[in-house]
Amino acid sequence: MKKIYIILLTIVSVVAGLSCQKHLVELNENPNGADPSTVNPNLVLSTVLTESGKAFVNLGYLDIAGVMQHTQKDGWAGGHNNYDWGNSNDWGGYYDILRNNQFVYDKAVELNYPLHQGIALVMKSLVFGLITDLWGDVPYSGALKGNLGGAENTFPKFDAQQSIYDSILSNLEKANTLLDGSSFNSSTGPADIYFQGSEGSALKWRMFANSLALRYYMRLSEKLPSVAQQGIEKIVGDPSKYPIITAVADEPAMSFPGNSDMDSWPAFAVPQSDSTNYIRIKMCNTLVKELLSKNDPRIKAWAEPVTESIYVDPDLSGNVSKVVYDTTINGVLRPRVLIITNDFLAAKGMTTNDINQDPYYVGLPVALSVPQTYNLSPDAQQASHNTHVSWVNKNFAKGNAGGTKVRLITAAEVHFILAEAAAKGWNAGDAETHYKKGIEASFLVWGFSSAEASVYSAQPAVAYDGTIKQIITQKWIASWSRATEAWFDWRRTGYPELHGTLLTKAPELPLRFYYPLGERNLNGANVEAANNNLKTTPYSSLGGNGAKNSPWSQPWIVQETGKPW
Repeated sequence: MKKIYIILLTIVSVVAGLSCQKHLVELNENPNGADPSTVNPNLVLSTVLTESGKAFVNLGYLDIAGVMQHTQKDGWAGGHNNYDWGNSNDWGGYYDILRNNQFVYDKAVELNYPLHQGIALVMKSLVFGLITDLWGDVPYSGALKGNLGGAENTFPKFDAQQSIYDSILSNLEKANTLLDGSSFNSSTGPADIYFQGSEGSALKWRMFANSLALRYYMRLSEKLPSVAQQGIEKIVGDPSKYPIITAVADEPAMSFPGNSDMDSWPAFAVPQSDSTNYIRIKMCNTLVKELLSKNDPRIKAWAEPVTESIYVDPDLSGNVSKVVYDTTINGVLRPRVLIITNDFLAAKGMTTNDINQDPYYVGLPVALSVPQTYNLSPDAQQASHNTHVSWVNKNFAKGNAGGTKVRLITAAEVHFILAEAAAKGWNAGDAETHYKKGIEASFLVWGFSSAEASVYSAQPAVAYDGTIKQIITQKWIASWSRATEAWFDWRRTGYPELHGTLLTKAPELPLRFYYPLGERNLNGANVEAANNNLKTTPYSSLGGNGAKNSPWSQPWIVQETGKPW
């Protein structure tokens, strides 16, 4: 009997043990998570697209808009106005996007989904292109493999910038082929937030791929002009094989719902306060002067008129200042104007050279030492109540930025690329036609008409003059909220002719980002090897992280070009 009891007890123990093991496995399964072995790639694709859109607008609307003198800040201005980046340039978020995108690609290969493979290759090219544009040599072929273990995967080498551009262009060629089909065995549906997975979206992704290829061929135009020319002429010469973005409706664009900080335009904050980006960002005098000199109506979409203009009355004497409403001065109606005298300015140690009397739009000059006091600000501490400087248009204070979209590449950019290629003598169509179409596409995006674009383009100051300088200057204007691309164009061409000041970190604009502090600490040997591929300049020592890893050291794409300074 005792023997039977022991056998039964053993059986119960074994069964209980197996049951516990089963329950432990169940406990380690996340009921709210997705199983990588069965998950639909669309669930991850949507994250790739939204995070990419946010990353691009965070750069192009915020601090790089300061570098390219679209905007300036009147508080917390170091990174925006003065290029004082320190250790703030981190690439972790970009590589997070790429890891998710690699999952989409691998899953698409496993399931034999050519549509998803093509889309993932386009996004890989877009994000890796941004990373190498920003830093130079970066982890590429050995990146995204940390889960495989081994020192070579945990501490990846940095690939040469030229080889990364070569691979990007190869991947875009492959994407164009994968996306060339009348039907597919998979669908992105609403996960495709750029094109909504609509009928014909595969064609739009092909346009996206080939337009990115145009961007990167032109990026190489100073270093490898024959490669750039052949690549652009190949795409332009065969539109059926290489469709490109030529209309606003075909642009990869993303809206913001605007329900919270996480899904809102980057200047938005809940609740609004004196420290939010919208409150701090003001128009830069460089862009404002350019727009006003050309009677450019787009200033109305991007900037707010000053609440109170300033006028120095030469007929008044004494230390006088007074506010007058709805008065006409020199034929211009000023709704609210602060009328002052030269004596009033002198009492403050100022002259008329220290203020801006434009009746409607006033930008902050570049890198002022005390920007919050500019133009007789009535609120020298906060500047959030400066009535004498143009704020960014109030639509950008809304979570959805008044309907403004992130545009990863635009019809305007494509037309300006082709205008530049044609101006170089390459077979890319008519330069003047593309120049005008680039202007028109920008006008349409911001709510202006083709007729208004035609009037603008016909002005003597805007009419096509055949120069690269004019094309790039118009491309810089059209890059509002996308200033990162304008930075790379300036680095390549030297246009527009922008400079720093005595108060910026260096007297010239920077060329790149610092390699991130975390990477320097954990992957130091490979960072040092990449540093040695940078070429120092007279300003490299001003960067703050040694003469090599400096924003003023030249990555391969700039070396030996004589550009931009």
